[in-house]
Amino acid sequence: MEITTTILLLGFVGALVMGFVAHKTNYCTMGGVSDWINMGNTARLSAWFFSIAIAVFGVLFLQSFNDVSVESTLPPFLTANFAWLRYIVGGLMFGIGMVLAGGCGNKTLVNIGGGSLRSLFVLLIASIMAYLMTKTSFYEMFFHSWVSATSINLADFEIQNQSIDHLISALTGMEPSTSIHNIVGALLGATFLYLALRSKHFRKNRQLMAGAGIIGLMIVMAWYVTGGSMGQEAIETVEWLDERPVGVGVQSYTFINPMGDTLAYLMDPGNLLLISFGVVALLGVILGSLIYSLIAGKFRISAFSSKEDFIKHLIGGILMGVGGVLGMGCTIGQGITGVSTLAFGSLLVLGSIIFSAALTIKITYYKMAYEEEASFIGAFISTLVDFKCLPESVRRLEEP
Repeated sequence: MEITTTILLLGFVGALVMGFVAHKTNYCTMGGVSDWINMGNTARLSAWFFSIAIAVFGVLFLQSFNDVSVESTLPPFLTANFAWLRYIVGGLMFGIGMVLAGGCGNKTLVNIGGGSLRSLFVLLIASIMAYLMTKTSFYEMFFHSWVSATSINLADFEIQNQSIDHLISALTGMEPSTSIHNIVGALLGATFLYLALRSKHFRKNRQLMAGAGIIGLMIVMAWYVTGGSMGQEAIETVEWLDERPVGVGVQSYTFINPMGDTLAYLMDPGNLLLISFGVVALLGVILGSLIYSLIAGKFRISAFSSKEDFIKHLIGGILMGVGGVLGMGCTIGQGITGVSTLAFGSLLVLGSIIFSAALTIKITYYKMAYEEEASFIGAFISTLVDFKCLPESVRRLEEP
């Protein structure tokens, strides 16, 4: 078990760095969408895209020069079972949830390190829902039937997995190859790099740029640790539980499924087999954020401001826990880690999260601006008009 301990320790250190950097630079994916919608400031949204670009290029490097494969991972991003509706619905739920809860999974952990009791409550609720989704029959009762009915088995079309390069090869009639994979990966990485660097707000914020780069590199580091020679040796030598190698497996950072795993461990703390890469990652982010909070003198205990605030965070935590598991990841787990594998499903989740978060933020903006005059339907329709999803003629509210 010594090699497993080493992997878990490295995963913990990487997460600690992520928590410290995210707090210091105010790195926040939900905040990035909010800044973009409310103020037209794209700095933090671009930081997210920059992290994705670094992760994509980093994984391409690992695959080319370090014999690291991300085809069989935890969770299985590149599965041939293309559950497109699961990705979209999960992403939409998570995007709404993170706005109501005041941050994504990673930001929730960072806020806890800063003293937020509200985020601690969100963590508890999201953990309970993730536990129900992964450890009980809750998923089978409410989701399995329609997910199975709408999933596409790519193997029926002689497509190995949902990697973008495999899908392009199938559509063009070309044989999948390393060259096509590298070209597609380079183009995807370049696209996100362009989206990031075209923002003057982001280019001027060198601290945020450095922080986003470090977070992207930590994603790559985790892939190297778990998918390289050390990780492969661990998989071959450790015990297995529920068809998974105990504590290890090829993976990088994601924060919703591990919330359920952490709750499972806390319910049986004597069972060390339940301590996984994801469990130590959660602790690492919180501790990294806490360290920065104490050093910078920014640790502040904060609680709910009202009953409405409590209910909003409760609903947000529920949607994050269910949506994060359903979508097989969060803004970090799918948005960066998943996209770095070139999984098409990860791009669907990423787009769904951004769209639903932007929609929720804009509707909230209308409701605040018009107060009692604005109905939800009116705010919703006006928001869709703003997003060019509906014609101007159906607008209910003028933009303040």
